[in-house]
Amino acid sequence: MPSGTSHNAVDASSAQRCTGAQTPHVSRVRDEFHALTSTCGVFDLSNRAKIAITGNDRVRWLNGMVTNNIRDLQPGNGVYSFLLNPQGHILGDFFTYHLGDRIVVDTDNSQVDKILATFDHYIIMDDVELAKVSDQIACVGIAGPGAKHALAMAGLEVSELTSLQVQDVTWKQSEGRVVAGEHEQYPSYEIWIAPERTAEVMQTVQSAGAMPISREAFDIYRVALGIPRYGQDIRERDLPQETEQQRALNFNKGCYIGQEIVERIRSRGNVHRKFTGLRVAGSPPVLGARILSAGKDVGEVTSSALVPTANGDFAVALGYIRREVGIPGKEVQIEASSATVSDLPFSDLFNR
Repeated sequence: MPSGTSHNAVDASSAQRCTGAQTPHVSRVRDEFHALTSTCGVFDLSNRAKIAITGNDRVRWLNGMVTNNIRDLQPGNGVYSFLLNPQGHILGDFFTYHLGDRIVVDTDNSQVDKILATFDHYIIMDDVELAKVSDQIACVGIAGPGAKHALAMAGLEVSELTSLQVQDVTWKQSEGRVVAGEHEQYPSYEIWIAPERTAEVMQTVQSAGAMPISREAFDIYRVALGIPRYGQDIRERDLPQETEQQRALNFNKGCYIGQEIVERIRSRGNVHRKFTGLRVAGSPPVLGARILSAGKDVGEVTSSALVPTANGDFAVALGYIRREVGIPGKEVQIEASSATVSDLPFSDLFNR
């Protein structure tokens, strides 16, 4: 719990509200989250890694590796995918972009070595080459209702891009790309630029009205949107359908590693657990906290946050819960606090 705040519990139908004096740190995080939800904020995405895939067999080969449809991906567009092991468990998640003569995989730095090693293991007689190109592509993020306007004011005007669409741009004689985020209702973009231009891009976007965003505020934003993080909310022990990330799965693309398990789950019925949101009448629970219903253990918390709004601070969590209990509005217990199962994202918290 941030220092300098006091909490008053409310009933289980509401989230936790926070009032009282604020430290400068708490005030700054509040301002940053407000920028992400009402104007716009800019943030460093140096935690993202890029893998370039080239060679004549790149599309066919990658389509046989991942859970989404690469075969029909049009140039200038991207998809979100899982990489599975033969038992159907998730080895990693990433975005895949078709950039004409190459495919670029975008993932977190913490995953890139495992993904590269797995990819390399499955290149047999294929004309496919892999290269880690993170040192060639820096990434700056901008998010919020005013993001597109701020880009234009910074000299990075783009057309009306759809989810995960890519547009080539030229900025001060440097070639780059702007990539639209997944959630069109909550606008965001990534600016891909030469590493030596990163600081200048960030400063220009700030001058155009974007507030610099800390990792802490950005993680609150992530939790409020209900976006899982691999290694924390999605683990190797989890099955794809348990994560509720249906956007990562394509059931018409043909065979890929782990596809037999995914198809068996689909044909035989749902898995027993599901990823969901929780509104907590208390402090944000610790990671790994057990979720109880009628005194029985029915799940676990994987992420939590105290979301600052103009009407108070609201404790929310992400986690896995037994499917029969994971009904929006269902009351459960997390440690000493009552909680309510919620749809994702926590959309009302963006309008307060």
